[in-house]
Amino acid sequence: MNFRTGQPSDAAALAAISIEVWLGTYIRKGVNTFFAEFALNEFTTLKLSALLNDPNEHVIVSENQDGIDGFIRLSQGKGAPVSGCSTMEISTLYVQPRHHGRGLGKALLEQGLIYARSVGAPSVWLTTNSENAPAIAFYLKQGFERVGTTHFTIQDQAYPNDVFRRAVSA
Repeated sequence: MNFRTGQPSDAAALAAISIEVWLGTYIRKGVNTFFAEFALNEFTTLKLSALLNDPNEHVIVSENQDGIDGFIRLSQGKGAPVSGCSTMEISTLYVQPRHHGRGLGKALLEQGLIYARSVGAPSVWLTTNSENAPAIAFYLKQGFERVGTTHFTIQDQAYPNDVFRRAVSA
């Protein structure tokens, strides 16, 4: 596993991974126009490039011999939807499904925690779809605690999400 800070030149690869992981995780029975339009409008090279150039965003990529296979994005200054959380959000932790089970997600998470610690964050928080049992099990195994619920909204549709928090150890 090779980790490095994401660069603007990674935007297209990150957009492609985001579409692959998001659709594979949340769209199980078939892709309808509503979700296709969301994914294609949300995960664009332009939007990912803007994030990579934003000083409040920090992206760490995992790279193998063929290219990027996963990434974690941490966002500074983000208020959590529940009280008791810091302002450091793990906004994204995506690993290509074909690389699951090799410890890549855990290693990316550790890289993210190292970064959060280096900028003085006392803890990190994240949200995940309440029906995403594999992600919930992963975060609980990594020492996160469920601290509340919120909703992820696409247009007028709201989807329950759990909020998790973990202290950043010194």
